[in-house]
Amino acid sequence: MKRVVITGATGTVGAALVKELLSEGATVTALIRKREREAVLPRHPRLTVWECPLSDLAHFTPPCTDMEVFYHLAWAGTSGNGRGDTLLQCENIHASLAAVDLAARFGCHTFIGIGSQAELGRVAGPLHQSTPPFPTTPYGIAKLAASGLTRLRAEGHGMRHIWVRILSVFGPNDRENSLISYTIRTLLQGKSPQYTPAKQMWDLLYCKDAARALRLLGERGKHGKSYLLGSGRARPLRDHLAEARDLLAPHVSLQFGALPYPADQVMHLEADISDLTRDTGFLPTTPFAEAILETASWWKSRLK
Repeated sequence: MKRVVITGATGTVGAALVKELLSEGATVTALIRKREREAVLPRHPRLTVWECPLSDLAHFTPPCTDMEVFYHLAWAGTSGNGRGDTLLQCENIHASLAAVDLAARFGCHTFIGIGSQAELGRVAGPLHQSTPPFPTTPYGIAKLAASGLTRLRAEGHGMRHIWVRILSVFGPNDRENSLISYTIRTLLQGKSPQYTPAKQMWDLLYCKDAARALRLLGERGKHGKSYLLGSGRARPLRDHLAEARDLLAPHVSLQFGALPYPADQVMHLEADISDLTRDTGFLPTTPFAEAILETASWWKSRLK
């Protein structure tokens, strides 16, 4: 896998994937929504960046036709009210199909789409490869629809199709109101973060590990399969947050219980990654403490 195309290349996972692929010697074409976001990507002779929002995927003319693997990470409305916007989520399905056609125009033999644990709905316990999908939100329904429709579209083009259901990934370039970003920013400012009781069991994966898993899937993933991507381990969320506090601001108190759980709170989020490990050899290797310190260093450079 030496020539790769990525949409959504400036997000947490996308930017980490760009760096992972470059470090492995690949030539990368990154399609990004806004040119001003290019600053989060490294300057590299094997990286080419094009501005191409989701609405333009259907009309984009590839600069070359000898690429190999196409990663489709771009998706609108991934947080907040956008997840419940039915029309916006339908537009994401159309854009995903346009991404498959674009992959074919690039000459790719493999299409890898990024899904979500939201496709499976609320499950009381670990998620397995055999867990039946039962999405309860427009976001989850759209992701599930995109997984099946893009597979059919890819097969029509003679391409290999792989779908990846990501759980909870954190790291540099994450949105500032995500839980880990909020925690790090608040602690670096010497303030006390407010939380729910945070007793849910939670699986957190660092973006560098997620990027390595996606690279391995591009090389070894099986056509037609949907993989779960997480750390494969869960512990009480408050333990994750307390460890971050101990690393960054041990004198600051954490206000657990200051906020109520939302009505639809998932209380157990954990991925069984045995299928992913069996097919690709992937296991996460970055300790949580190391991931928190690296992410905190990134936020420090932006809080100055």
